[in-house]
Amino acid sequence: MKKTLIILFCVFAFSFAASAQRFAYVDSDYILKHIPEYNAAQKQLDALSGQWQKEVDTRFEAIEKLYKTYQADQVLLTEDMRKRRESEIIEKEKEAKEFQRVKFGFEGDLFQQRTRLVKPIQEKVSKAVQAVADAQQIDMIFDKNSEIMLLYASPRLDKSNDVITRLGYKPGVFVKQ
Repeated sequence: MKKTLIILFCVFAFSFAASAQRFAYVDSDYILKHIPEYNAAQKQLDALSGQWQKEVDTRFEAIEKLYKTYQADQVLLTEDMRKRRESEIIEKEKEAKEFQRVKFGFEGDLFQQRTRLVKPIQEKVSKAVQAVADAQQIDMIFDKNSEIMLLYASPRLDKSNDVITRLGYKPGVFVKQ
C-alpha cells in the first residue's frame, strides 16, 4: 500500500513538473506612458484637481479672514453678535469641508472622473495583456507595479513591449506629458 502511494506520488510529481507553467510580467506604468489617451486623461484630471484645490484653498482662506476679523472685533461685539459671527464661521467651515469631501473624498467627483476616463483604457490594456498571454501561451502574467512582490524578474519575461505593440503603439517612444 505504501509502495503504491509512493509510486503514485512520484508519477503525480513528475507529471506536474512536466507540465511546467509559463510566467511573465508587464510594467503597467511603462505601458500607460505609451498610451496618448491615458496621458490626456491624466492631464485633464490634474487640471480638474488643481481647479478644485484652488477653490478649496480660496474657501478656507475666506474662513481664515472671517476668523481674524472676528478676533479683532470680538471685544466690541455684543454676546448675540459674537454668537452669530461664530455660527457663520462654523457654517462656512462645514460648507468648505463638505465641498472638499464631495470633490476629493472616497467616490467623490475626482474619483468618478478618474473612473470614467481611465477605466476604458485599463480595460483595453487588460484585453491586450490577455491577447499576448494567449498568443504566447503564457499561463500567468504579473504586474510589476502591483501589490504582488516581485523579487526578481528576468528581462526576457517582460511582455510590456508586446502589450504596447498589441495596442497599436510603438514601444520605447514615450508620449510627452
